[in-house]
Amino acid sequence: MSTAETPASMNEAGDHDPFNNNSFGTLVDDGYKQVSLPILDVNDFNDRIIHSYENGTAEKGLPADLSLARSLIPAGTAALRDFSYIAPEIPEYITENCTGCMDCVTECPDTAILGKVLSETELKAKLDAIPDEADRELFRAQWAQTKKYYHGPAKKGKEGGMFNIIIDPSKCKGCAECVTVCDDLALKMIPKTEQVMDDIRKSHRMFKEFGPSNQDYVNDKLLIDMMLKEETHLYVGGAGSCAGCGEGTALRMMCAATGAKYGDKWAIVAATGCNTVYTSTYPYNPYLVPWTNSLFENAPADAMGVRARWDQLGWDGNPIWCIGGDGAMFDIGFQSLSRLLASGMNVKLFVLDTQVYSNTGGQASTATYTGQNAKMSLHGKKIQGKQEQRKEIAQIAMMHPHTFVAQTTAAHTNHFYKSVIGALEFDGPALINCYTTCQPEHGVADNMAADQARLAVDTRAFPLLIFDPNKGDKIKDKLSLVGNPSVKEDWYKNPKTGETTDFIDFCRSEGRFGKHFDKEGNPSETLLRSKEDRVQNWRVLQELAGII
Repeated sequence: MSTAETPASMNEAGDHDPFNNNSFGTLVDDGYKQVSLPILDVNDFNDRIIHSYENGTAEKGLPADLSLARSLIPAGTAALRDFSYIAPEIPEYITENCTGCMDCVTECPDTAILGKVLSETELKAKLDAIPDEADRELFRAQWAQTKKYYHGPAKKGKEGGMFNIIIDPSKCKGCAECVTVCDDLALKMIPKTEQVMDDIRKSHRMFKEFGPSNQDYVNDKLLIDMMLKEETHLYVGGAGSCAGCGEGTALRMMCAATGAKYGDKWAIVAATGCNTVYTSTYPYNPYLVPWTNSLFENAPADAMGVRARWDQLGWDGNPIWCIGGDGAMFDIGFQSLSRLLASGMNVKLFVLDTQVYSNTGGQASTATYTGQNAKMSLHGKKIQGKQEQRKEIAQIAMMHPHTFVAQTTAAHTNHFYKSVIGALEFDGPALINCYTTCQPEHGVADNMAADQARLAVDTRAFPLLIFDPNKGDKIKDKLSLVGNPSVKEDWYKNPKTGETTDFIDFCRSEGRFGKHFDKEGNPSETLLRSKEDRVQNWRVLQELAGII
């Protein structure tokens, strides 16, 4: 079991406040009050334990002390982790092309790109305070006059805002997803040289020293502006996930949306899986909120226990997110999940749907598509991969009493944020099933997580939906398919070319379906059967939403 909390102190009333503390502790109920039992000094952990891991002496030099025995990791220690040595290239920011769309900042799975807006006056004052002229000119050149933040306010008679994107060299894994999602060509990958890395490290340091964005330029109505606020960066990067990991982006965005609404007054209960491995590779933890990971099969039950205890303590207004992959939530933990939804308890569930057990090297789950090549469903001469149809967790969750359900992807930014915010505002259980590309198991390039997620939606592999029980009495009133292309048709048809995009096009783009195509590129019978499964699933959703 791995846990992380913010440090223990007293609140204004003199009571223990687990969300604002100075020492790492455990709550004990003696029948009269809550007391903190100090277990771990955070500063000592950083200085002694993390330093030992960084210099290579931890394995033989560190004692098996109480903090290690309890598997405790303080909040945000992954901020101290350095990945600058693992990739030969790093993004370069091209200011003259930038529009301030924030797509790169949002989609980065590692919190390696940060955005900031300052007024011209503020920026000049801060730049003038830099003593070294070369450093001052280096950083001055990295601020852009974008239409969104500079010309827009200027037209209204206000001072224009200067926009900056910075790369954190210690967190960037060189996946190049930021370059892929930037339609404005404001980023490109360049080779790492000693001079390049020295300049980037200087720029990153100055960026941090300049303080937070000027809130006058942050539009709260634009969800994409969310990550301009430092308080939303509750996933600090430094996690041991694969380069370009689709799950990493989804978790960052979920943390940002929750943080924008509740600060750090919430917690995570996670099922064992990839997400718990790369976020708790001792001694590194990327979360700035309390979290614990439970067994593969009982995270929802664990979350119910935490929710019940928090409600007893009067913390019923603090959200709890229960996180798990499709293996945990579709399969072995499905009964626990169903029990939580039936309970009516105010717990939010976030499913990282990769269609395989990524943590066991691509083992098939009931979320796996028909024909997909996966462990225990290998593509052979007689049996061509997974033969079962995919389980649809969203439809199953809808059938539970008073449950909010959404199916979304991190690439559909507004839909994602609306799903998370809708779940948080819903009084009761809520489930979000999020498509998350697993590059190694899907046979997808590191930079393609967002593109694959969009293609999954366009080809009916993974339709977007929001089901809100408060929207009416009938299913068609509660269910929205807004966000899907050609919502009244079986398949998406490009209005410019007239070409139809279907599930076979999706399969063609991924290695997990590669063996289903012959030399001429014709799909197998198994894959055609999988295509039929996808369109039938789409038609069910259309019927439920009252579209057909």
